[in-house]
Amino acid sequence: MADIAYIERIYLGGPIVTVNGEDVVAEALAVAGETIVAVGDEVEIRALAGDGVEIIDLEGKALLPGFIDPHSHFPNSGRYGIEFVDLNSPPIGTMNSIPDIIEALRLEAAGKPEGTWVVGRGYDDTLLQENRHPDRWDLDKVSSRHPIFLSHISGHLGSCNSLALKLGGVTADTENPPGGVIRHHKQTGEPTGVFEEPAAMALVRGKIPPGDLEHEIKVIEAAARDYLSKGVTSAQNAATDKTQMRALQESSARGLLPLRILGFPNWEYALEISAGTAAFDLVAGHAIGRGAAKLFQDGSIQGYTGYLSKPYHVPFEGDESYRGYAIFPRERLLEIVTDLHQHGWQVAIHGNGDAAIDDILDAFEAAQEKHPREDARHIIVHSQMAREDQLDRIADLRAIPSFFSLHTYYWGDRHRDIFMGPERAQRISPARSAQDRGLHYTIHCDTPVVPMTPLLLVWAAVNRQTVNGASLGPEQCITPAQALRAVTIEGAYQSFEEELKGSLEPGKLADLVILSGNPLDDAGAIRELRVEETIVGGKTVYLAPSEETAAP
Repeated sequence: MADIAYIERIYLGGPIVTVNGEDVVAEALAVAGETIVAVGDEVEIRALAGDGVEIIDLEGKALLPGFIDPHSHFPNSGRYGIEFVDLNSPPIGTMNSIPDIIEALRLEAAGKPEGTWVVGRGYDDTLLQENRHPDRWDLDKVSSRHPIFLSHISGHLGSCNSLALKLGGVTADTENPPGGVIRHHKQTGEPTGVFEEPAAMALVRGKIPPGDLEHEIKVIEAAARDYLSKGVTSAQNAATDKTQMRALQESSARGLLPLRILGFPNWEYALEISAGTAAFDLVAGHAIGRGAAKLFQDGSIQGYTGYLSKPYHVPFEGDESYRGYAIFPRERLLEIVTDLHQHGWQVAIHGNGDAAIDDILDAFEAAQEKHPREDARHIIVHSQMAREDQLDRIADLRAIPSFFSLHTYYWGDRHRDIFMGPERAQRISPARSAQDRGLHYTIHCDTPVVPMTPLLLVWAAVNRQTVNGASLGPEQCITPAQALRAVTIEGAYQSFEEELKGSLEPGKLADLVILSGNPLDDAGAIRELRVEETIVGGKTVYLAPSEETAAP
């Protein structure tokens, strides 16, 4: 037991949901500095309270480990209102039609000098009345004097106006880049302004001037406030580049980064780091850490770019054989992964469709055969359509599937009716199948694809209800305790940090979240719980406004 002289604070008076190996719910917890020093019965912990120890009565609220984000793109949620026009449809935003989008963009353009880019994010063609992407001719109605670029909600498609096409040098003769598609008008052959996948979008998006360091720091501050208000104490920046690293490090140096960040360098950057031609400088005190090397093997199923073994339920543009496509030829993927693996990298690969997951597993197997490693913990990001046989292979490889479980909520109805069909849609994000195999797995929000809402995420994995209230694959539901583990201790395990954080145990970081109630009590009410306080390293970094303060 810890020395009384070092204990600064004791929490009691509510359930202490430890998420330890036995999922113990304790009565009290003691903190010294940034570390948990004791967890147990109230009488036992109270006996440690010396002079000056602060006793915090939870008044029935629940204390949990701070939520660990296993996959998102911090700090991009902070770009809304600073850089992005919010083009999301309900239940996230307000856009119901292309005219709605045009009007929102017109308002933004009206406040910008001619020639300045107008950038929007979050539109979803399947939720717009027109049931299509806004194209160059739609966006030309906004402005012919402002270049315009929009990102689809998935992040895997985009749209631009004619001026942006001109600046990008994209014409009817421009060839598709490897791993991307430029869509063309069927009659005229002219580019429609709609692009598939980052390789194609970069032709235009790459012309948008990057924000300076102060702009990026402002974005980071906004994203940090967002994540902390949702109880997230450790966030992930997937596909980190050098510019983002500089901004994160400067933010930390200025004391403007009150949560922990794990950067996943994109695969080219990772190989440069290994070659010694680029740096990835860590920040002391666990503020910024280095995670897996990140790459993509397919796109978005709701964007028809996910790579499937069998055709889409509703054919894409009438092609009944269409299955999406891979970003890399299989042999090239094997080369990249083997190179990264040989250099000691943990590898995280985006794979939604089961054909993409086949390629990824082949790459992991090939890398291990050539350069065996005992505990690589390679990650399949999203693992949306993982089949039972693929989960068996994942188990054999000791890899980690990270499920985008909010798909069941936000897109479940459309996966059932449009993309996957009723049978395959039941298996989206098959967490129960992973649980039954004893796999280590995580669940994530993929923010800014959808908002950072860990409690809604946990609710979705437990209940598997669509936004319209339908049940989608109830046999893949997991328990509240299992879902909580997938956003706490399993998130720590995924990043080789399970001895440091992720559960409430002596010796671990005092990264905590206080909720209005215990998520173990009522599976259906998890999404209604409120984050009352977020604590990083023993310090309160977010405190919910009181009901009186929050009232209009």
